[in-house]
Amino acid sequence: MGIKENGRRRDFLQSLVAGAAALAMNATIRSAHAASVGRLPAILAGEQAIELPPEHQEAVKRRRCRIVVQYDCQTEYGLDFDTWIACRFAYADEPGTQIDALWWDMGRLGNVLYPSKFLNQLENPGLRKWRDQGIDLVGRLVGETKKRKLEVFWHHRVSEVDSNSDGTGAAPKSMADPLKRAHPDWVLKTWWPQGLWNFALPEVRQLTIDSLREVVQRYDFDGVQIDFARHVPCLPPGRQWELRHHVTELMRMARLMLLEAARKRGRPILLAAKVPRNLEGCRIDGFAVESWARQDLVDILTLGSRSMDVDLAAFRRITADRKIQLQPCFDDHHTTDGYRYPPLELFRGVFGNWWQQGADAVVTFNWSNAPPELCPKVGAEPGPLSQRQAYHEVGSLTTLQHKDKIFAVERRGGYPWSEGFFNRNDTAPLPAWLAEDGRPTTLTLHIGDDLAAQADQVREVRLRCILFGAGDEQQLGARFNGSALRLAERDPAWKDPQIFSPAPQRISGGPGNFPVNPSQRLLRLEYVIDPRVCMVGRNRVELRLAGGRLGPPQGKVALEKLEVHLHYRRGDFA
Repeated sequence: MGIKENGRRRDFLQSLVAGAAALAMNATIRSAHAASVGRLPAILAGEQAIELPPEHQEAVKRRRCRIVVQYDCQTEYGLDFDTWIACRFAYADEPGTQIDALWWDMGRLGNVLYPSKFLNQLENPGLRKWRDQGIDLVGRLVGETKKRKLEVFWHHRVSEVDSNSDGTGAAPKSMADPLKRAHPDWVLKTWWPQGLWNFALPEVRQLTIDSLREVVQRYDFDGVQIDFARHVPCLPPGRQWELRHHVTELMRMARLMLLEAARKRGRPILLAAKVPRNLEGCRIDGFAVESWARQDLVDILTLGSRSMDVDLAAFRRITADRKIQLQPCFDDHHTTDGYRYPPLELFRGVFGNWWQQGADAVVTFNWSNAPPELCPKVGAEPGPLSQRQAYHEVGSLTTLQHKDKIFAVERRGGYPWSEGFFNRNDTAPLPAWLAEDGRPTTLTLHIGDDLAAQADQVREVRLRCILFGAGDEQQLGARFNGSALRLAERDPAWKDPQIFSPAPQRISGGPGNFPVNPSQRLLRLEYVIDPRVCMVGRNRVELRLAGGRLGPPQGKVALEKLEVHLHYRRGDFA
């Protein structure tokens, strides 16, 4: 190690001591933490692939899961603990569920939920009540998950927004986490008032690894996921790709630390990372996933979070020879715009597309833990019953076969909690203004079912277009894979509470119960599609304004939503 590197290490140790004083850490704790700093192997400096033990390779190769559930459980503390546990595991306990893994979303730097030696604990009154009863929340969640023979991961948010002192809401600007107050130079000044952790700094990377080491040494997790969705940027804005090697170093440090912990435990500990939905987004945010794959730094990639369109094919090209598992994620709180709490048929379409494209597993996030009748017992907001049924169906193509589906084109925006690519869906094609001169607007729509091969089992396939700014008699020419479509239904009084035009778009999230605007004017047009012209995967849709417009004076027509509604015949195929 060179003089400059030694100086960096010395400066880092000094800054940790200063931070420890600010956080009122005792001398023993400071010594223990400082001793763990500076053990970075020389291998970090290069691009060398890490050799994985045979038992680790076998653990990655096997078919792990159908549905992975990422649970954010940092609410509703202090109730009767057994009741709280029963609610948290209700959907996972139902007969016929396809949930195979629970990834507990509890990790962050600061306000942790376990007795850390160097990070401050969340001081929630309900959580203190459980501690006084001798309840270790994290330990009990791990134990209850393993008792059910489900995979259990620790999910770590690299840069979570600061919470108030008891964890019941976001912190005001004056109430930053103590660690950030002690080290203001460790954060990026960005959209979040208190700043987000800057992973270009070795101190932040080391502290993250130390926190993960503490967790896997204390609890028997099957793996760890590093979540880059919460939040970006994690590198200085405008320099993310230039500084990508710092995040790659974080992944290498995590891999080496987990391999060492696994060696001592005698069982593999897998490493996952949650990254944007396509390679372009990864590059914008500074995640060199190709390098991660080449160097064997990751076992599982969770793709996207609130996106229906995930480029599984591109990720497969860069990971296939490394046997890295790919699992797209559907967030039903910050859902893709216009589809909060969608019908069951849309869940089937989204997850069916992912399975058809070669997903190894699928992930849900921000879904309800329990049916509506149980949620009030723990003060939780009930989710839609479509989520409950989806857990029995969307875990395989077999259980999705011959079930009605909706396939939709993605809408953009609705997510301001990001400065970069992740979660924003800014490149999604809708809404789209239709050309007034009759030129076609061309879009791609994915269909996961082989409708041409099973046309005799299909009752009906329809293309649904939702237009804003169109008159009641607006004519729209439609083609599907080159075939002209026949208009089957026109509804000039259509309402959609998740479309707000001409008002500004709402941000994602919230209660999900959007009121209908009684003065809203949307036009719904539905066209019949011959199932024999449908292709598995990408389908080409052409739409052309064709006269008859009697809309508002601004003279523009926007395509707000584009969907294919698939209905199978009943009876043997229900």
